[in-house]
Amino acid sequence: MYKAEPFHFTNTKKTEGTKFPLFFFCVICVICVVLMVDSEDVASAPSTPATPGTPGAPLFGGFKADRSRNTRKSLLQSCRCFSVEAWAMEEGSLGGVSCSIPPPLVSLARKVGAEFIGTFILIFAGTATGIVNQKTQGSETLLGLAASTGLAVMIVILSTGHISGAHLNPAVTIAFAALRHFPWKHVPMFIAAQVMASLCAAFALKGIFHPIMGAGVTIPSGGYGQAFALELIISFNLMFVVTAVATDTRAVGELAGIAVGATVMLNILIAGETTGASMNPVRTLGPAIAANNYKAIWVYLTAPILGALCGAGAYSAVKLPEDSDTQDKPAAARSLRR
Repeated sequence: MYKAEPFHFTNTKKTEGTKFPLFFFCVICVICVVLMVDSEDVASAPSTPATPGTPGAPLFGGFKADRSRNTRKSLLQSCRCFSVEAWAMEEGSLGGVSCSIPPPLVSLARKVGAEFIGTFILIFAGTATGIVNQKTQGSETLLGLAASTGLAVMIVILSTGHISGAHLNPAVTIAFAALRHFPWKHVPMFIAAQVMASLCAAFALKGIFHPIMGAGVTIPSGGYGQAFALELIISFNLMFVVTAVATDTRAVGELAGIAVGATVMLNILIAGETTGASMNPVRTLGPAIAANNYKAIWVYLTAPILGALCGAGAYSAVKLPEDSDTQDKPAAARSLRR
């Protein structure tokens, strides 16, 4: 999947004492950022479909609670998904109520922290698999590399999707912001967390697998034009699926991790041997800096962003409008799979 010449240090003695300075610097920066933004609170996930003005685009909807005839008046009055007349609140008047309860507030600091941890796990897993594959003379195989990265994406989405939305990718963050599913004012913080997580993961791997690091860098095995086209297309595929499960309540929202992970795995099987199947600027940036290998890096910094913008726009264009009957029903009834 990841084709690159092994990276070797030119001066081993000199670098032994300086393997981790940048790693620790990035960790300190993240801690400072978290402390600075800890005071701002935003909703963790919308309980209704993401629309222009929605404060975020996480991969999971709000918490849901089903109540029977013993539903309390206070719960019904606080429910935002539909209005209930006073006479209907009397005991025994309601057969069954399904209501989406607004999720608790999550501070921006927690979101940024979750994004940092999730991106670190993804970059560490994807890059480490490529390095181990080279170190063991290809024992992992392309299928193993694809499965490793796909599983990492699935695990991170399932574990942090309800906190930060699990973007894990500057291209995803920018695409959501461009479609007004994510606030632009939070974009710099998310991208900073993603970049620092990539650097920390790359330099951690550099220290662990020294001096082998080149196999973790995504570089094209063919022409730059071919690599650009492939990265754009697979990024389009990824963002099309992400937009579907993150912004449309009729999609399989609760299976978002599986859907996105499977898409990543498919894309790696398609383009892994040709481009390394980055789909993510920080997947390439951190390992490239750690290995000092910047071949065709412009391809991996531009094509995924363009592809993500096109993918998000394409789904928004073909997304089916909700009919009037669906709009008249409670929100929970329209989003039973979320």
